[in-house]
Amino acid sequence: MPDIDVDFCFVRRDEVIRYVREKYGADRVAQIITFGTLKGKQAIKDVGRVLDFTFAETDRIAKLYPEPRQGKDFPLEQALEMEPRLRELRDSGEREGRLFDLALRLEGLLRHASKHAAGIVISNRPLTDDVPLWVDKDGAVVTQYTFTDAEAIGLIKFDFLGLKTLTLVDGIVRRIREGRGVELRADRLPLDDARTYQLLADGDTIGVFQLESGGIRRLLTQLRPSGFADLVAILALYRPGPLDAKLDDGSTMVDAFIRRKHGKEPIRYLHAALESILRDTYGVIVYQEQVMQIAQALAGYSLGDADNLRRAMGKKKKEEMAAERRRFLTGVRARGTADEKLAREIFDQMETFAAYGFNKSHSAAYAAITYQTAYLKAHYPREFMAGLLSLEAGDTDSTYKNLAECRDRNIPILPPDVNQSREDFTVAGETIRFGLGAVKGVGSKAIETIIAARAEGPFTSLHDFCLRVRSQLVNRRVVESLVKCGAFDSLERNRARLLASLEEVLRWGAARAEERSAQQIGLFGPAAGGDAPPPLATSPAWSAEEELRAEREAIGFFITGHPLDRYAQDLRKFTNATTGTLRARGAEQPAGDGERNGRPDARPRVRLGGVIHTLKLRNSKRGDRYATFVLEDKEGTVEVIAWPEAYRRHEAIIQSGAPVVVAGALDVSDDRCQVIADEVAPLAAARAEAIRQVHVRVPLPALGRDGLETLRTILAAHPGPCDAFLHLERGGDDHETIVALPSSLRVAATDQMVNAVERVLGAGVTSFR
Repeated sequence: MPDIDVDFCFVRRDEVIRYVREKYGADRVAQIITFGTLKGKQAIKDVGRVLDFTFAETDRIAKLYPEPRQGKDFPLEQALEMEPRLRELRDSGEREGRLFDLALRLEGLLRHASKHAAGIVISNRPLTDDVPLWVDKDGAVVTQYTFTDAEAIGLIKFDFLGLKTLTLVDGIVRRIREGRGVELRADRLPLDDARTYQLLADGDTIGVFQLESGGIRRLLTQLRPSGFADLVAILALYRPGPLDAKLDDGSTMVDAFIRRKHGKEPIRYLHAALESILRDTYGVIVYQEQVMQIAQALAGYSLGDADNLRRAMGKKKKEEMAAERRRFLTGVRARGTADEKLAREIFDQMETFAAYGFNKSHSAAYAAITYQTAYLKAHYPREFMAGLLSLEAGDTDSTYKNLAECRDRNIPILPPDVNQSREDFTVAGETIRFGLGAVKGVGSKAIETIIAARAEGPFTSLHDFCLRVRSQLVNRRVVESLVKCGAFDSLERNRARLLASLEEVLRWGAARAEERSAQQIGLFGPAAGGDAPPPLATSPAWSAEEELRAEREAIGFFITGHPLDRYAQDLRKFTNATTGTLRARGAEQPAGDGERNGRPDARPRVRLGGVIHTLKLRNSKRGDRYATFVLEDKEGTVEVIAWPEAYRRHEAIIQSGAPVVVAGALDVSDDRCQVIADEVAPLAAARAEAIRQVHVRVPLPALGRDGLETLRTILAAHPGPCDAFLHLERGGDDHETIVALPSSLRVAATDQMVNAVERVLGAGVTSFR
């Protein structure tokens, strides 16, 4: 029986399943089981754990496993033939030999059962009459037959595919309606919008459905789609088959498509009847439906017979293909549509392309969603990014990527604000405001309580907030997180002062609330809970680094700045990669320097700057200490391993918490990206060695004579080899006066000096040359 694809609709998948269960009967609808098998690499890890191998030992073995080809893992037996180092490990001892022996015996066994991502079976009678059923841990009814077996006994499989992108589109449309008063129908957008196609042609597709990977973005810039048909074709072409399938001239299907679209190769049709079928794809057979149409037009196939031809070509079964070839040639001969030689040539071309042909209806449905997201990004970039940040807030890597995209598009990200933020990310003029839901420890119920209290009017102070937001859900921990991430900055900029005052203000608020509730003087008397709110504590403001650390603790990200900001110009001198470019570097030609187990190291060498966090210390099999940590820059994070020898040399730097430069070997695969560090150096030290000048922007007349004297004292307290320059800025004046300070005020380009200066003048006033 055929599959029926329901590729997208604007309802949740669980709602669709509920609907069909209600319509056809709960006993006639079930999801479909899938079985996961034990792959070679996983077998090594599982057996190693049982045999008491350490994580480091099994991880070292697993990293030698050949990378999957076109998404498929190599069997362990084949991996041993391909990688000599695996064979050496297997033969190195009885313990290792037993590991591989057991892994080989277990490979291929069923490891777990789960639900098919989209498949549903619907029957006209109770399913228990035809198939055994299983209830999974979520209470879902699931067949105990896989979809192929379910189809073999006559059941029909429907694919209800749930896509989170539909939630994204719905959220963006809502933001546009609420913020701009514009009513949009995502399913009625003009399909010839020039700005959208320019965005696609530029490869500016971070966040655009199906078009985020580096490979497909490169394909977009080469193909430069100019119409919806091109977009449908791109989604069908960007798959292993078309990308790898070689034509007679050595090029690929994709190469031929691009050349013909841009007029670099003539479009040839082997038969006049093919022009109307292949016009949209420039004479290249891209879709399965085109194969079916050719068979109908030239050989008189019925729709059912044409579908059988499509299936036979996709399966590449010689016997079936030989029978279909005879049938096709007989049909062409009977209809007189072409001579024997041409008919054979056409069938050969169909066979070549159809092996990689894609379902056009599927590709077109996906292209519709792709176009919608591209259109929204092109015309409403802030609403688009706010929706994307909200949808992917739970995914750290995606959030880093999206924040970097906002920076690239010059969209400022504002910290959460108790008077402005909602639960998700919102558009605020030309900026995007962080949502309260992103703050750690602040749950949905607490946010509802805050927003409900805010409906009476904006909060005017920390005291006002603690007095009006009275709920066990908004406790000290919640308010503390809000202070640390800057949610009270619009009421009081000194976060240290708010945090130092919090305990007393909370007590005062609780006492006042109790008094109001009882309509009498509180039990603690006027001194503890009287009308006058307690004054805020006198505390020095945090340094920029302290504020950023608190933000990261509360949200998981740096918002108002980044520890690397002051090194932005210098990083290019000391590094050759960022976390955002590591996978691309991993795909480059191997550098080949260094040794690895006695052989040239094929891994590329990288140097990148960042901030260390999530530091974990472990012991090797020999008992030596080594470290793993996360290195974060402005584009994302990467895992770094410092093996014992490297850790011993750089322990103090790794433990310091200061920005660093890490140099080492890059280890990249489909499911892993790591740097094996051999050098870790303080970024400040690397910068200090290269810096010759320190420049400080001084706002006049706001600073005043006393401020200038304070600045002179600070500079004198940090002597060093760098010449110092003051950029005197006058209010309302487009020009500045640059003053070179005398050699007696030469300074050291250290973080301590920068922190001291910026405590007086504000963040970002210091730069280096």
